[in-house]
Amino acid sequence: MSISRFCVMATLQSARAHELGLPMDSALSWGLNRAIFYAAAKRGFKGSAGTGAGAPARSKPVSAPQEYHLGDELAYAEPQGNKLYFAIGGKTQTEKDFEKQVAARFKGKFDVAWEEALDYVRHFDRDTLLSGEGFFASVYRPKRDEFAAKWTAMAGDASTGTRPPRK
Repeated sequence: MSISRFCVMATLQSARAHELGLPMDSALSWGLNRAIFYAAAKRGFKGSAGTGAGAPARSKPVSAPQEYHLGDELAYAEPQGNKLYFAIGGKTQTEKDFEKQVAARFKGKFDVAWEEALDYVRHFDRDTLLSGEGFFASVYRPKRDEFAAKWTAMAGDASTGTRPPRK
């Protein structure tokens, strides 16, 4: 199983969010949320009115979604107890969702990729990390295929296990 650009985006976005101050569970939620958002944007958003990317599901009580800004990017926040998660298309992304959809693909080596992603994003100035366009152009795009290939090779040699590190 290969590490896709989707997984690279989710991992780098999570590292970005963590570096900008979100706790680990929220950072993983942010990363998965943004990967879903950009994948949907690339395909062209699909779905009926009110259930598109970022919109609250109609089955939930009608209330204004809570907007959350990480730099110049906007996502819809879903506070749950003392945790802050993000939602898109009426679905909340949690750290468990990240584990299932992203970390599991690393076959027990996610902690290695996570440390590499953190080290990589730390080399960029805060303004670049706060800019959605700057992040995409300067951080993600130049290394996405390199990370995908490297992390795929690493995961091919991995043992089982899927949990991202807890920090």
